Amino acid sequence: MKKLVFASVMALASISLVSSPMLRAQDSITIKDPQEFNAYQLANTQSDPKTKAGQLEDFLTKYPQSVVKNAVLDALIDTYQSLNDADHTLSAASRLLQVDPNNMKSIFISVFIKKGQCAKTSDAQTCDDAAVLAQKGLAATKPADVKDDVWKTMTGGTYTAFHSAIALDDILSKKDFNAGISEYRTELMLYPADQTTKGPGLWDTLQLAEAYIKQEAIDGKAALKAAAAVKAAADADAKAAAVKAAKDAKDADGNDLVQAVWFYARAWNFAPASLKTPIEAKMKFYFTKYHGNVEGLDAVKTSAAATPAEIVHKLMVATTDLNTLALSDKEYILANGNQDDADKLWALMKGKATPVPGEVISATASVIQLAVSPDAKEATPKYADFIVNLKTPLADKDIPAAGSAYGIQPAAELDGTYDSYTQVAATDATAQTAQIVLTNATIVPEKKKAAPVHHTTAKPSAAHKPAGN
Repeated sequence: MKKLVFASVMALASISLVSSPMLRAQDSITIKDPQEFNAYQLANTQSDPKTKAGQLEDFLTKYPQSVVKNAVLDALIDTYQSLNDADHTLSAASRLLQVDPNNMKSIFISVFIKKGQCAKTSDAQTCDDAAVLAQKGLAATKPADVKDDVWKTMTGGTYTAFHSAIALDDILSKKDFNAGISEYRTELMLYPADQTTKGPGLWDTLQLAEAYIKQEAIDGKAALKAAAAVKAAADADAKAAAVKAAKDAKDADGNDLVQAVWFYARAWNFAPASLKTPIEAKMKFYFTKYHGNVEGLDAVKTSAAATPAEIVHKLMVATTDLNTLALSDKEYILANGNQDDADKLWALMKGKATPVPGEVISATASVIQLAVSPDAKEATPKYADFIVNLKTPLADKDIPAAGSAYGIQPAAELDGTYDSYTQVAATDATAQTAQIVLTNATIVPEKKKAAPVHHTTAKPSAAHKPAGN
């Protein structure tokens, strides 16, 4: 197995509990027993990794409740890692988690190794174990004795791996391709753009394309089933509902192919020569399946190689009327465009009224915060990218619940006026985005479908009764 190398190694090393073989192994812990201290010192002064590992294991056997147990296990992780011994590295990390359940270094190394085992064997339990630990790592809070900048570096180097492990479990073990797609997309958004062109970022770009193809098989069957339901519809209302469902299913199926081709193209641009041919074959196949031919594929290749700012600029140049862009596209431009492009778009938006279709993240009587863009809705956890200030405060009973949604009429609609925006830098958990603020907002209630009017046949009056025979 390759030597275990990870981006945050320096940050993780900073929380190692052993920095030198000294009596005060940690600032607040002292080994009082001289024999125990001598055994600890002997183990830590060994220069040969195999000998050191053996001495550290002997120390734990003789002193299983030692005050420096955590420090010894941490040293064992590093020692086994230097020997490229994945099994014993995992064992040491697992033992450290038993006594220090939130140890980020042990969580990360365990996820790293178990994810590799999952990819190799597809064993459901191994995949699940990696994902459970990854979720634990994402939920971990900063220890009080770890500095903010160290924690930021640490999580920046681990969160991408955690999302990747969860995605692999979703796909290989749970067969939930949509969930896997969401995790891969979250992972790739956390990387700086150049990190998606190499290493794990590039590999998972390719895995994301493959996940879309797996989902396409499911959505393709759903589209066929929905089309058949249109023919089977018995009345006008049922047929209208079936037609809409069929359109939605067909759109979902088509979107799978479009997304897969784009991510294949992204991977193809930066893949080593040995992978370009098989990637291109898949890219051409699925592009032709959707379009009928390969005309336009070269343009997709070029687009997929661009940075976010380059993508924004090309979109700005190619769009005749920027007002026609979808709300999520406008947000993407404000978040990722260069200053000139962002300013050009905002000059058209500021002071304009607009519907804000999205999912409510939180709300008060005066402010509703919504997730509008796909990135905001698919993030874990979801986040508000639009802040909407209401013109008139709501009564308590009318405050929308988190998870409810606004759409476009006849659905309940939230209308506001663009006021300001702020670019929000990427964090450990979210990609770079823009937070858009609207004012003077009003809620247009859902238009209820009118109840059908039933006309009864009037009875003839006595004067108009048929004459008797």
